[in-house]
Amino acid sequence: MNFTVELSDAAQEDLTAIRDRKVVQDITNGLLRLEVEPAKRGKSLKVELKGYYSVRLARQRYRAVYSVAVQQGVVTVIVIALRRAGSKDDPYKVAKRRLG
Repeated sequence: MNFTVELSDAAQEDLTAIRDRKVVQDITNGLLRLEVEPAKRGKSLKVELKGYYSVRLARQRYRAVYSVAVQQGVVTVIVIALRRAGSKDDPYKVAKRRLG
């Protein structure tokens, strides 16, 4: 089954804010790979982000946090961000803020 990958408005803004076109292309290509078996391509998250997945993109520097709606065949990307452990802009902290 093929899935449709959708970006939330905030994730679209994340992608638009990246100035390096090569990085944007790498991220876009990585997100398109989520069309096939998205739950197997990413890492299942735990605790506050249980039910969401994370995938490494752009030479493993960026992370995308996403959910999978199997019945609808939709992958919804919540955040795309540079991975910086401990930073307030870390993708996992941003995802927690966006999800409430």
